[in-house]
Amino acid sequence: MEHITDTILMVEPTNFCYNHVAAETNKFQKLAADLSAKQVQAEALKEFQEMAQRLQEAGIEVNVVRDVENSCTPDSIFPNNWFSTHQCGKIVTYPMAPANRRGERRQDVIDLLVNRYGFKKRVALEYFEELPDPKFLEGTGSLILDRINKIAYAALSPRTELEPLQEFCNRLGYSLTTFRAYGPAKELIYHTNVLLCLGETFAVIGLDVVDTNDRKALTRQLKSTGKEIIELTAHQTHNCFAGNMLQLRNQKGERVLVMSEAAYNSLTEGQLQKLKQHNHTLLHFQIPLIEQCGGGSVRCMIAEIFKPEQA
Repeated sequence: MEHITDTILMVEPTNFCYNHVAAETNKFQKLAADLSAKQVQAEALKEFQEMAQRLQEAGIEVNVVRDVENSCTPDSIFPNNWFSTHQCGKIVTYPMAPANRRGERRQDVIDLLVNRYGFKKRVALEYFEELPDPKFLEGTGSLILDRINKIAYAALSPRTELEPLQEFCNRLGYSLTTFRAYGPAKELIYHTNVLLCLGETFAVIGLDVVDTNDRKALTRQLKSTGKEIIELTAHQTHNCFAGNMLQLRNQKGERVLVMSEAAYNSLTEGQLQKLKQHNHTLLHFQIPLIEQCGGGSVRCMIAEIFKPEQA
């Protein structure tokens, strides 16, 4: 069982823009009022392509899937919210709160993963969208998975709810650790992955934004699995996407920590030194428009592929 992977999938945008529906619960999004829709898409595509190329140059296997033409899914650049893959051979698909994001789930992408890597079973949780009282869980945006210790960490919010969380844990054999975390306006932070990154031997976490009643238990749980805790400030979490990192492994077996330029530039020398002790490379990308309009960063743009153990 592996905690990090050398293989990922990214979705190249065809109609990236500010998603008004998603913005109701994603307070990290901001309009780019000075740019036309065509300019927003062109700049986002440039940022995406440069990031994908640099990941490949760093030795990461990158599957790039182009979004459908004239897409009606402005957030398709964030595929980790609709599916996750697991070494047991399962692909899990998730219930998404913004109705205009549900079209991101694509059978052709699932078929690609099945045919290329040998996944055997789909665990479809999107039925939670159709319940009389719908519930939501948005993939590895909502879930931070300790795949070795089988622990799912989740900050509860309108897009990360308890019922589908429990169903995920029951179907995949995980234990669940939940907590609450708050944005600058004291709203519940919509996705766990903007405040928590779990590497093989460390955890980057915005403890300042976690509910004071939950901090001690969360810290104890992380330390019990041998993680060194690297704390972020509320400013780094709320304004710089510093929690939205992801640890990968390249083809040489080296650990590569990826993040945005904004996140990297916000880190103190002490934080950087700690991260360098756990990683061979810190790789950072300029994606300011994607962060501004999309309200997500580097980790959100990456869907990890954990190849089935038997494949």
